[in-house]
Amino acid sequence: MMDKDFAARRRRDLIIAAVLAAIAALTPLFVKDVVVQNILILTLMYAGLSQSWNILSGYCGQISLGHALYFGLGAYTTELLFTKFGVLPWFGMLAGGVVSALIAMGLGYPFFRLRGHYFVIATIVIAEIGLLLFHNWEWAGAAMGITIPIRGDSWLKFQFLRTKLPYFYFALALCCLAWFVTWWLENSKWGFWWRAVKDNPDAAESLGVDVFNSKMGAAAVSAFLVAVGGSFYAQFVSYIDPESVMGFQFSLLMALPAVLGGIGTLWGPVLGAAILIPLTELTRFKFGGSGRGVDLIVYGTLIVLISLALPRGLLSLFSRPKKTGAAR
Repeated sequence: MMDKDFAARRRRDLIIAAVLAAIAALTPLFVKDVVVQNILILTLMYAGLSQSWNILSGYCGQISLGHALYFGLGAYTTELLFTKFGVLPWFGMLAGGVVSALIAMGLGYPFFRLRGHYFVIATIVIAEIGLLLFHNWEWAGAAMGITIPIRGDSWLKFQFLRTKLPYFYFALALCCLAWFVTWWLENSKWGFWWRAVKDNPDAAESLGVDVFNSKMGAAAVSAFLVAVGGSFYAQFVSYIDPESVMGFQFSLLMALPAVLGGIGTLWGPVLGAAILIPLTELTRFKFGGSGRGVDLIVYGTLIVLISLALPRGLLSLFSRPKKTGAAR
């Protein structure tokens, strides 16, 4: 009976996701303000990024505060291939995702032997090392960064000056892709392995779960999707430097929506991003330079209050704890 209920919940989730995606796709027909469109694009992008971060940190329990490294690698790989060799951004996105996945697995060999706060600190350190390397890498523009040459509106080169709609629909596609991958994986062998590793890695290993390889798989998928988001962001802003794509704030903005909405859940990152990112952008827009950092204070306070009142995130308001099956 529980299996049937679980299958019904998964079908319901898929239907709800399809309806929400359809509503989102129609939103630009009614929202013409450029500022609001920009907020919607960033909200969708961070929802996808947080969902991707959640695969490793939420489901597998490996809390990372260094995902800005993969975001930046995706951005730099795409734009270096485009500016230096003329490779179209679409191929650059794929290359950036593959590079980031390989680096994530390479870093996994030493890092996944660490546990708890040691792993968290290691991810912060390696991301900062990556930031410093790009700051001093002359071929990649060093601290001056890369200005992406503008060659007119084109889907082929993924550049648009007169409208933000193509970026909106790509951000929506990225969000949907990250959500669907999570939905598909959470009921797979890997999904069950990840939750077992998160709950008790020693017990999981004693039951035959390949703990190390399950972590490696989660890291690869998570890094690949985050790198695609970084590639998209580079095309969206048309200029990158180390701080603008590898700064620590990106790691935080991937983690906080999931923490706010419900870490290790399917809908938590989406809910968290829908609240957190508009709040951040509107606060920044309202206060401008005179209120530098006010957005950090606002959503930092919000995170603290939610953590104290609802440790399982806002999603716990809409669901009761399940005895079996994945967290929704």
